Amino acid sequence: MRGVIFDGKQVQVADDLEIREPGPGEVLVAISAAGLCHSDLSVVDGTIPFPVPVVLGHEGAGVVEAVGAGVTHVEPGDHVSLSTLANCGTCAECDRGRPTMCRKAIGMPQRPFVRAGQPLYQFASNSAFAERTLVKAVQAVRIPKDIPMPSAALIGCGVLTGVGAVLNRARVDRGDSVVVIGTGGIGLNVIQGARIAGALKIVAVDANPAKEAVARRFGASHFLTSTEGVKDILVTGADHVFECVGRVELIRQAVDLLDRHGQAVLLGVPPATAEASFLVSSMYLDKSILGCRYGSSRPQRDIALYADLYREGRLLLDELVTETYPVEDFEKAVADARAGRVARAVLTF
Repeated sequence: MRGVIFDGKQVQVADDLEIREPGPGEVLVAISAAGLCHSDLSVVDGTIPFPVPVVLGHEGAGVVEAVGAGVTHVEPGDHVSLSTLANCGTCAECDRGRPTMCRKAIGMPQRPFVRAGQPLYQFASNSAFAERTLVKAVQAVRIPKDIPMPSAALIGCGVLTGVGAVLNRARVDRGDSVVVIGTGGIGLNVIQGARIAGALKIVAVDANPAKEAVARRFGASHFLTSTEGVKDILVTGADHVFECVGRVELIRQAVDLLDRHGQAVLLGVPPATAEASFLVSSMYLDKSILGCRYGSSRPQRDIALYADLYREGRLLLDELVTETYPVEDFEKAVADARAGRVARAVLTF
């Protein structure tokens, strides 16, 4: 079967991958579509350290082919959106309803793939850039069959992270003011999350002026090409600022833009050793800097919710899919993504 592999030096689309059958508590999924996320590119450029060789991809949707013993919530033929959260379901954090904090879901990559006798790692417990992948049962969330697969694929990462950061982590309320720095796939979902939450003013900031139209389509009330004009719109500062790029100087700007009791939420991923600075004295007005892992989501609940919001016309998914590419055109999809020509590039099988 086909898949996108990174061996530590180069990326290639192989056609001789193999995958084992599902064991107890596992689901084998035939991938239909997978979004190209910045995190996939971060593995290739070294921003996110990950063992190699690895099958890339982590934002996918497909059809259940087979299930292992004990799996009852999905069955062959079901359409599913996949999460990257292979949480155990039994630890104290899972029991508290905080599966993103499950220690068993972090740092333990599996190797269900084989190529020419060599095991390959699975990226983010998912590896959606393969014709078939194997996930834990908790990662497969059944969705209605009328949701297009390229749109459904995006729920499992970009939507969970962006909308979830707004609703679950920041808990944006009606009438709040929101600044979103960076209007890529994550930033657009933060914008529409803020719209759904009832934010009054949503200021999108992106250096690329061509992104204004789509930012406003997703719910931005204002658009700027730098943060310099934010204080002209929000004179006392913002209730919430989301940094969606992953640059330390923008993290500092996010903190500086806060109003009293405001919170800066960090969603962009800088290099693992990056350090950011801020004025400590500015924090004594009840300001906060919040990290956010995967939108502080509970995927079995949230993916189903976002699917319903999409069907009601309140959550935009189709508009996120700028272009689809057959998996063989992976390099073209990467080039378009790096050049900012797409909100989300989606690979199809």
